[in-house]
Amino acid sequence: MDFGGGDEIRFERMGRAGVVTLTRPQALNALTHGMVKALMRALEAWEADAAVELVLVKAEGRAFCAGGDILAVYEGGKAGRPPVEFFADEYRLNAYIARYRKPYVSLIDGIVMGGGVGISFHGSHRVLTENALFAMPEVGIGFFPDVGGSHLLPDLGGSFGMYLALTGERIRYGDALWSGLATHTIKAADQAGFVQQLTETGEPDAVLRSYFIQAARETERPLLGAIAYHFSKDTLAGVVASLEAGKDEFAAKTLATLAQRSPTSLNVAFRQISAGLALSMDDCMRMEFRILVRMLEGHDFYEGIRAAIVDKDRQPKWRPAGLGSIGPADVDGYFAPLGERELAL
Repeated sequence: MDFGGGDEIRFERMGRAGVVTLTRPQALNALTHGMVKALMRALEAWEADAAVELVLVKAEGRAFCAGGDILAVYEGGKAGRPPVEFFADEYRLNAYIARYRKPYVSLIDGIVMGGGVGISFHGSHRVLTENALFAMPEVGIGFFPDVGGSHLLPDLGGSFGMYLALTGERIRYGDALWSGLATHTIKAADQAGFVQQLTETGEPDAVLRSYFIQAARETERPLLGAIAYHFSKDTLAGVVASLEAGKDEFAAKTLATLAQRSPTSLNVAFRQISAGLALSMDDCMRMEFRILVRMLEGHDFYEGIRAAIVDKDRQPKWRPAGLGSIGPADVDGYFAPLGERELAL
């Protein structure tokens, strides 16, 4: 089936399912604009097709999807053509997946970050194997946890979502299941049988009951308690002060992690995740688009990409360089209305 996307994404009808396979394993299945537009076209067609009872999204290689194609973002921005439309289409896709009227099953058997989270974790069934690795590491490259992070992360108990947003820490399938990010966990070796039964029957809940395994939580209870204590504070300054007063290994390690992140990104992400708790998915995406437009006009996002994947020196020079140099008015600017440029959903 050809919905566009070339050799980067494949669409098939298998039994009762529409099946999407990401086919850029050499690039860790990083999302391109063409992939986003093709996936949107396929989902719209399948939602209207009575013969398609569910959608399954999977990927080739060791990654489900490591995020968006940020090198293309860097090159476009440096050339004076920041890819605003790529993000607008991506955010529309994220919002559409969240309200999709048919079962939307994501089978995640590897790395899932950033844009990969956006095309998987807003669906009805998020199925992870022991090979899955989840992260929203955007603050480490001067960005923010977008693609619906403001809708997904605030709902995690014990301030776990705020912790993931501010640190960018990676978690495995047990923590994803415990926190509610994943709905189901299965064995990687069972994937072929799972896909066959799923597409033959069109009944994800029944099939998952036979394949589900209870993945044990990886993060120990005392550490979860520390996360809940420190990251439940009302302000970012409060989080930092709490960690500074902690004087234990977890607090020291976490402070060192935060010190490497963009101060602007940390402030924006804290405000974003706090606000998202009271917003609908559509409103979250409008808020994130406002932030996105300002990030593309700024310094830290491009500097973070430079340090991570262009020069690879891992030494970003953030501007401003310290948390104390950013005031409430600076953060407010990222959330201000865009007028005629607001995201249309």
